[in-house]
Amino acid sequence: MTSSSEDEDDTSPADEPPPGERKDSVWSMGDGMPEEGDKPDISQKTVLFIEKPKSGSISVGQNITFTAKVEAQDLLRKPNAKWFKGKWMDLASKAGKHLQLKETFDRLTKIYTFEMHIIKAKENYGGNYRCEVTYKDKVDTCSFDLEVHETSSAPSIDIRSAFKRRLDSPDAKQGARGIHSGEGQEDAGELDFSGLLKRRRLNNISEEPDIDVWELLKNSNPNETMKNCRFQHGITDLEWHAKRLKRIKRRKRKCRFWILQYQVQIKECRVRVCSGVILADPNSGTLRYIFEHKGNERILFINNCMLTDDARYHVTAGDEKCSTELFVREPPVMVTKPLEDTSGYIGDKVELSVEVSEDDANVKWFKNGVELPLDSKSRYKVKVEGKKHTLIISEATKGDNATYSVMTTGGQSAARLKVGLRPLKIMQPLEDQTVRLGKELSLKCEISENLEGKWYKNGQLLQPSDRVKMYHKGRIHRLIVDSSLVEDDGEYMFVPEAYNISIPCKVHIIDPPKIHLDGIGDNNTVTVVAGTKLRLEIPISGEPAPKVMWSRGDKWLMDSGSRIRAENYPDSSCLVIDSAERDDSGTYRIMLKNEAGEDTAHINIKVVDIPDPPAAPNVIDVGEDWCIMTWEPPVYDGGSPILGYYIERKKKQSSRWMRLNFDLIKETTFEPKKMIEGVAYEVRVFAVNAIGTSKPSMPSKPFVPLAVTSPPTCLAVDSVTDTTVTMKWRPPDQIGAAGLDGYIIEYCFEGSPQAPTTEGEGDTCTQEINSEEADGGLAQTEDKTTKPTCLSAEVYDGELLDPTYDLEGEEWIVANPDLTDKTKFTITGLPTGAKIFVRVKAMNAAGSSDPRVHPQPILVKEVIEPPKIRLPRHLKQTYIRRVGEAVNLVIPFQGRPRPKISWKKNGAHVDKNQINIRNSENDTIIFIRKAERIHSGKYDMKVKVENLVDKATIDIQIVDRPGPPQVVSIVDVWGENAALEWKPPKDDGNANITGYTIQKADKKSMEWFTVIEHYHRTSATITELVIGNEYYFRIFSENMCGLSQDATMTTESAVIAKDGKVYKNPVYEDFNFTEPPMFTQPLINTYAVSGYNATLNCSVRGNPKPKITWMKNRIIIMNDPRYRMFSNQGVCTLEIRKPSPYDGGTYTCKAVNSLGEAEVECKLEVKVIYHGIISPGEPIFLSGQKQLHSKDF
Repeated sequence: MTSSSEDEDDTSPADEPPPGERKDSVWSMGDGMPEEGDKPDISQKTVLFIEKPKSGSISVGQNITFTAKVEAQDLLRKPNAKWFKGKWMDLASKAGKHLQLKETFDRLTKIYTFEMHIIKAKENYGGNYRCEVTYKDKVDTCSFDLEVHETSSAPSIDIRSAFKRRLDSPDAKQGARGIHSGEGQEDAGELDFSGLLKRRRLNNISEEPDIDVWELLKNSNPNETMKNCRFQHGITDLEWHAKRLKRIKRRKRKCRFWILQYQVQIKECRVRVCSGVILADPNSGTLRYIFEHKGNERILFINNCMLTDDARYHVTAGDEKCSTELFVREPPVMVTKPLEDTSGYIGDKVELSVEVSEDDANVKWFKNGVELPLDSKSRYKVKVEGKKHTLIISEATKGDNATYSVMTTGGQSAARLKVGLRPLKIMQPLEDQTVRLGKELSLKCEISENLEGKWYKNGQLLQPSDRVKMYHKGRIHRLIVDSSLVEDDGEYMFVPEAYNISIPCKVHIIDPPKIHLDGIGDNNTVTVVAGTKLRLEIPISGEPAPKVMWSRGDKWLMDSGSRIRAENYPDSSCLVIDSAERDDSGTYRIMLKNEAGEDTAHINIKVVDIPDPPAAPNVIDVGEDWCIMTWEPPVYDGGSPILGYYIERKKKQSSRWMRLNFDLIKETTFEPKKMIEGVAYEVRVFAVNAIGTSKPSMPSKPFVPLAVTSPPTCLAVDSVTDTTVTMKWRPPDQIGAAGLDGYIIEYCFEGSPQAPTTEGEGDTCTQEINSEEADGGLAQTEDKTTKPTCLSAEVYDGELLDPTYDLEGEEWIVANPDLTDKTKFTITGLPTGAKIFVRVKAMNAAGSSDPRVHPQPILVKEVIEPPKIRLPRHLKQTYIRRVGEAVNLVIPFQGRPRPKISWKKNGAHVDKNQINIRNSENDTIIFIRKAERIHSGKYDMKVKVENLVDKATIDIQIVDRPGPPQVVSIVDVWGENAALEWKPPKDDGNANITGYTIQKADKKSMEWFTVIEHYHRTSATITELVIGNEYYFRIFSENMCGLSQDATMTTESAVIAKDGKVYKNPVYEDFNFTEPPMFTQPLINTYAVSGYNATLNCSVRGNPKPKITWMKNRIIIMNDPRYRMFSNQGVCTLEIRKPSPYDGGTYTCKAVNSLGEAEVECKLEVKVIYHGIISPGEPIFLSGQKQLHSKDF
């Protein structure tokens, strides 16, 4: 037989305590658990809310919205809001179809709005709800109710309403959640109907009798129990009852005496707990459990009831079975002496005391409904002396004003704490002062308390500085301002800290009038552009405010609406000129006057304008595609110096002008280029000053570009005989559109009036050839076989001979009556021994070019040039080659007539069957197809011209690999060591022995291993041999060609005997491969061309693999499509796609791992190509493009 619902309500435990409290402790307001409606709400005092949600009532299927508002004026971040149903069910996890949570923020009013929307409410949605808002250590909560009325419909039996057991314990709540929590998204927003299981008053009592769940379970067939409960009545979780006993803490407490009474129909029965353990037999008694029989009633008495007795009890009688549940709770701790209201002053120690019914009871302290932290870092301390508990607040502050409450398991008590300020008295107030400008300002006051305070000037807080100093000594406060300024005038006030009083005074600064012209240029000159408005503001100062007057000459300027007027303000005066004109230039005077004095200043106004256009330019010279033009500066420069000129040109028959320069030209001469020959052009000029550009000048007279070619280049003597001189040259660098028709060769004899002056003149090509002749002792003629060197066109451009002679004189003799198109010509019929000058002209339709004159007189006589061997530098030292390689040596020489060459090897003539020798006019070649060691030796070369001889010696060394050492012997063997000696090889390969390589082999395996390499001595000691093994040794010789092909091995072996020595295996420590990042190849400064991709490369190593970061100007490059970063095998690459000048800067590659970091950087400069020029001004020449002269830039 089950107990009634009324008995269950009386014996039900309190609601589950909050997290962190003991599970077996129950906090209550009195002896019994009060109804939910009677619970005092200590958190209803508003801390954060400005609007709380209100209770509401709706019908099933309707919608409702609850709103809470929080003011964020003093909050640094968004507060956290939570919605609960009942006490602890968080509704955030239930949001979905039927429940929506929303929050908004109004930036104008700075108010957060939190809303909870319930959509299509159901009957089980009714109950108590709670909204909680937290911000840092502040908590504000508000409870409200929702009533859901049933719509008019036929009554139906709800088996869940008969489930009367309180589900306030954690196990019961878990069971309820197991029944109603679903994972489907369709009903995710439905509220948990566990609220239906709580005790509540029903307004409408059903006419149908309540169905008892326990009676239902008792009378049902065991095989059909799960079917009836789950499918008929909707109860799905029956296992939580058994699990509940396992989670009960085994803690003994003094509890009240409980009596369980059972009425059964038979005499014998057994009692067992819910877990199925038999408690006792009714006929047998125990100390704690006593059974009493009264007819058909069976009564169970439990002595010394403990928390472990909290369980479900079953009684079985034959096939009949009934059960009930026993709830056990601790006796409450009562408050015997409540808290009392207390008051105190700021900084004092405050104590609040309370007495409870038990010693060392668990007591909690609250401030405005929020539990106080009582850890070691808290300002609040609790002192416990038996039943007395004292809350101690050291150094109380104004923020400690609150309602403090204490709560036990059986009651609570609250009291109000007021913390105020001590009354403050002003012992000495501030006094009003009048101070002259620049003097010290001192303010002093005295108050009754030793408090800090703040100084204010005109309502603004003053901060100490080098000029403003604040002193506080005891109750005296002083403010000292050094060198007072006009800005120091105003109302001063001292406000003691924590008091709502102020000590005011007034300070007046006297200052004579002054005009401040610091912002005006030199000589107080102000420049204004004609046609613009001038508003010249002059700062002024003075106390009291001075009177301002402006004048120009003898005329005063009035504050009227004229074009030139004055506007006066408290701290400045403005001179205004609307639409300035040239006549407005002049000197203006400003005068200030007040009772303290007066001040005067003169200001020069200068009106500037654009200049007048220059006169029409004159073209004084023309060329192939250029001309030289000049012009005169404009008559009026606009009042501002001329900064430069712009030049424009156009074809005569065209109307479109083209700008020739984008940078100003400061001279009055300019050379336009890149014009078309034979086309008429006109040019004009613009003058530019700081104001702007003038109107264009009148165009020049039309002109047509046309020019002859440049002079021929590289004029040199090819050969000379007793009657002829052969000259050669190269075509002109510049051949105009008229082309090249041919050349004219002219000569004249030395001593004629038209002979040129040779001092400091001539062709660079010819000067190089003559310098070679000077080395041979003769400077009159050229070698027929000497090839003249041609320099670039820039060298010859403009280097025409100084006209100290008449180029058109009749003494010049034309050597070729008809033009020749060859670049070589022989002048015949010359007298032997004569000296002549030669010049060459290029001819075209425009006429003859300037002549190219040979700088030295040419002697018409074949001369002897002494022989000279020009031995290459690499042959001046020993020439080394390996056996089998080819030897090909070219030795140039000079001499006239053709010299005779002879070779000797080691004093004997060279065998031409082994060595091939070929001689020419200018050089000799010695060739060996496959060198052998017999070809080594000293080769003597002799060049002879008549009686003149020149000699040279070449040392050739043919080397090969050496032979093996002669004898290798084992000198001594001891321990793990063996001593070896050997003799150098007989054949050293015609090269010095550079070392030896020693190898060892175990007799068992005869596998050879290198022990020592590049060893220089002929004796060595081999160590670390294995004890018990027998070794052979062999040695290779080594020279510059490598190791010998064969090795010499020892005839005897070295036996490493075992002498009882204990061999210890060496301990090798694990090698640490980790290392911090290190760049093995840094970034290098790079130049890039705009529009072409550029890459930056570096290499880094490190273990663990470092993370690579690229930066530009110390800013990390991220998510930029212009950059692509690669990293492969430690090589880091940054690709910049089509860079522009803005991509230039300092780029940094940074590598970071767990052991450290490293970085490298470089500078990238992006250059832009404009018409063959890379900024900033360097010329470039593309393939096929005509090279420009330096003067073109």
